[in-house]
Amino acid sequence: MNSETQARTVLTYGTFDMFHVGHVRLIQRLTELGDRLIVGVSTDEFNLQKGKRAIFTYPYRAEIISSLKGVDHVIPEETWVQKLEDIRRHDVDLLVMGEDWAGKFDHLRDACEVRYLPRTRNVSTTSIKAAIDRLSSIGDSDLVSAVEILEFLNRDLS
Repeated sequence: MNSETQARTVLTYGTFDMFHVGHVRLIQRLTELGDRLIVGVSTDEFNLQKGKRAIFTYPYRAEIISSLKGVDHVIPEETWVQKLEDIRRHDVDLLVMGEDWAGKFDHLRDACEVRYLPRTRNVSTTSIKAAIDRLSSIGDSDLVSAVEILEFLNRDLS
């Protein structure tokens, strides 16, 4: 980077429970969009406010994210309204969220660029949890269904 140019800081938020290839691909895409990546990981308390419950606790999820190549800083996401404060505090140039949030953070465009990225097809923490629930409740006669679920989860994710 030229000493006359400022580093571009990217910020995203998520729960990042049951870390999977979709998360890996997201982090990879984010690192290509800037020079510094900050990831807000939803706290357990905030997830409960959102009606979600993570399998892994916040400290474990934050440790996983902070250990990833390209992640420069992890912060706790504790409220819906902290994003503007985080953008200002960390001098963020670009806020990136999943396309399922499209339009919901456009009000932050005065503070930084806002972009929504498509999610990795055919994989999500929700689908993994559903498969686990289904697998844990089946009997021997449903083994074929279990195999179909596993094949679904392992098909081409491109």
